[in-house]
Amino acid sequence: MASETADTGESRRYHASARRGSRKTCYCENVKNITVSVPDDVYRNARVTAAQRDTSVSALVVAYLEQLSGRMDEFARLETLQHEVQAGIRQFRASDRMSRDEVHDRAVR
Repeated sequence: MASETADTGESRRYHASARRGSRKTCYCENVKNITVSVPDDVYRNARVTAAQRDTSVSALVVAYLEQLSGRMDEFARLETLQHEVQAGIRQFRASDRMSRDEVHDRAVR
């Protein structure tokens, strides 16, 4: 089970990019430190994966959280779209429907 606690202070750190095969370093003005508790085997596997990708476990976590954030942005966009479509549907009225004869007349033409 993972638990997280956020540091109240901000720190300045360098971190490596999580892109595979990239050893690009960028300077981050403000970063938050978090502590995550994970089982030993999960940590070992994460270190192996990070080494295979020539990056750090921290960079993998940053990449995952950025990806998760993007998913949430997509969810919010789709939720907004859903509300817009539902609002448009509410404009339809049963009285606006064509009669059975009008539907068949239109199909013949």
